[in-house]
Amino acid sequence: MAHYGDLQNEIYGAGVRGTLPTLPVDFALLEARATAAMPPAVLSYLQGGCGDEFTQRHNAEAFRHWGMTPRMMVDCTKRDLSIELFGLTLPSPLFMAPVGINGICTQDGHGDLAAAEASAITRVPLVASTLSNDPLEKVAATLGDMPGFFQLYTPKDKALAESLVHRAEAAGFKAIVVTLDTWVTGWRPRDLNAANFPQLRGAVLMNYFSDPVFRALLARPPEEDPATAIGTWAATFGKVLTWADMAWLRSMTKLPIILKGICHPDDARRAIDEGADGIYCSNHGGRQANGGIAAIDMLPGVVAASGKTPVLFDSGIRSGSDVVKALALGATAVGVGRPYAYGLALGGAAGAAHVLKCLLAEADLLMAVNGYPTIADVRAAGAIRQ
Repeated sequence: MAHYGDLQNEIYGAGVRGTLPTLPVDFALLEARATAAMPPAVLSYLQGGCGDEFTQRHNAEAFRHWGMTPRMMVDCTKRDLSIELFGLTLPSPLFMAPVGINGICTQDGHGDLAAAEASAITRVPLVASTLSNDPLEKVAATLGDMPGFFQLYTPKDKALAESLVHRAEAAGFKAIVVTLDTWVTGWRPRDLNAANFPQLRGAVLMNYFSDPVFRALLARPPEEDPATAIGTWAATFGKVLTWADMAWLRSMTKLPIILKGICHPDDARRAIDEGADGIYCSNHGGRQANGGIAAIDMLPGVVAASGKTPVLFDSGIRSGSDVVKALALGATAVGVGRPYAYGLALGGAAGAAHVLKCLLAEADLLMAVNGYPTIADVRAAGAIRQ
């Protein structure tokens, strides 16, 4: 039986033959390489957080005060990392979190397609962002038979929101992830100091520019008058969602609806009562609000309040051990963002796939060494705050 951890044997074996990895296997070196390689405007938008970026740093650092107790004399020669999610059987609990700048992370400007290709290579599901350099239909087609989810930034224009959701459903996406915390952008000094907002320069807006409802708002098509199209996008982006909107959201699609940005147990309970099919515990990686609690520290409360409803998680995942700790604290599936985007920048689809494989290998080996052959064993063991 093959295991994700077998990757280390492949790397060592290649080394014996004189071949070293072309990309780092750890986050620190990966980030350093990507920092040196990426254009400043793209890098600052990808790396930057809100305010003094305390929350962004704390998201990652907080994993250090959670630990797991090793159990010995357990046969872990066979391990199973598969999960069930919204009727899908997935080979691992890892997923690619939505990153709205994927499109310009690759030199060819098609980073969304590269991310989809990495998903197909690794069988790690992609949550495709509304902000994309390629239409969602092309992203879905690149996924092939690999299930993907579509993340919705809900526009003020309800007809446009409905069009995006209907397109995603028709394209074959398996769930709609509604982001709740980005109807307005947080205070991001890195971008403000450089007056850098890629969307206002026309980047990653293809889902809008290709949408018939959006195009009907324009006197001339985006190809002929991009400035007006960008301005129209800015004017319609960001509907303030309240609980009163849940019935409307629910009416748009038969697909599972996952609410992203839930960090309080009361909000998780209310979301489920209002018809949400999944809860997504996330503080947007520290990009939207500063001074908050680390997302991983809020996860246990959200899980407890969610009962049998699946809880997805992201914010601060930098390693395979982080993935396992999030699972131990109750997450059903765990999302990674910036690390795979760095992989896109350094090596396109193959680079992103390399990052995902490394995360899975580390998670698999941690489970093997600690005596947890299955995800159920990880959850039963739990994690201890140190």
